[in-house]
Amino acid sequence: MSPSDRIALGPQGRRSSGNLFAPVLWLGGVIATMVAMAVGAVLAVFAAAAVAVFAVFAAVLVFFAGLALRARRRMTVRNRRADDGVIEARKVNGAWVAYGWERTGR
Repeated sequence: MSPSDRIALGPQGRRSSGNLFAPVLWLGGVIATMVAMAVGAVLAVFAAAAVAVFAVFAAVLVFFAGLALRARRRMTVRNRRADDGVIEARKVNGAWVAYGWERTGR
């Protein structure tokens, strides 16, 4: 037995295998391991489902954000065109000439 085995196993050292309950304890350990693995697998499935649901919600959120940004961009272009308060004017040969100002209904 190496010194690292003595540290790992503690002061009692190795257990003797002459115990009558050793096969029962081994079978109990195998059953407990299988149950723990099954619980871990079920929890992994639930975690994967939660990640998938989050991804779907994120995709829907990004989709609606894109629609909102597109609508905002369209409205700012329309508002710039519909603004009748500001016109462009230039001085040509001593007279001011206005561009883009047209009365409707003429």
